[in-house]
Amino acid sequence: MKVIAFNGSARRGGNTAILLRYVLGEVEKEGIETELVELSGSKIHGCLACRKCSVRKDGRCAQNNDMGNAYIEKMAVADGILLGSPTYVADVSPEIKALIDRACMVGGANDGMFRRKVGAGVIAVRRAGAIHAFDALNHFFLISEMIIPGSSYWNIGIGREPGEVEKDEEGIRTMKVLGQNMAWLLKKLAS
Repeated sequence: MKVIAFNGSARRGGNTAILLRYVLGEVEKEGIETELVELSGSKIHGCLACRKCSVRKDGRCAQNNDMGNAYIEKMAVADGILLGSPTYVADVSPEIKALIDRACMVGGANDGMFRRKVGAGVIAVRRAGAIHAFDALNHFFLISEMIIPGSSYWNIGIGREPGEVEKDEEGIRTMKVLGQNMAWLLKKLAS
């Protein structure tokens, strides 16, 4: 089994990555392989609505000039998918938005290629707007027919400057419980 996590923050290793690493740490404790992909610095464009993925049905987006297909392929082979984003104007980052829009189109065009995978969103926030961003990630999971594990609170960590989320004890606890629940669910689905 494998869980792939995507950090949609412009800051490599920042608060969003820290939160994702807490979730992944718990998943790893259960013997499940993990990988963290940092979208910062990589090129990913938004969906062009060309619908070529619906015609070709090859599990790929028609765009070949960025990392989109490599990321979609990683999602397709993973058992669990974590999407992390900072809160930008009460929404997700442009990088994670581009990924979910393209993955959603490709997945739907290819007989629901993400169906019944386990998916969870993680949000870093300075102060407000996190629930809308959290909902945006959950909407991707739901429309893709994925299974979302819960946690002890919404999957949100509070902090502005890099590393500040480490002071959010409830946020860290929420990430750990999410990781435990994700690992439990993955194991139940595999049995």
